Amino acid sequence: MKAYLQKVFSPILDVFESGEGEFRYKPSYRTILIAVGALFFLLSFVSLVAAFYTAQLGAWVPFIVFFVVGSVCEIVALLGSDKAVAKIWGNK
Repeated sequence: MKAYLQKVFSPILDVFESGEGEFRYKPSYRTILIAVGALFFLLSFVSLVAAFYTAQLGAWVPFIVFFVVGSVCEIVALLGSDKAVAKIWGNK
């Protein structure tokens, strides 16, 4: 199942797994990335509630941004290689 999901999300994963050179990776980076992704999902949920409450079209922008950032964090953390996780933190 993981291999199938990696193939489905390969356009996102390829951005972070590309490149040459060494990288610095710690297992805590992956754990923190999962937590940050969960926080962005929480922010997107709060933004969604606010968007429904205000009934304004502009209120959907924060929901979309937070949801996309949370999704990328979770995809890289759960399906990406060690290099992808290190690259998202900017550790080369």
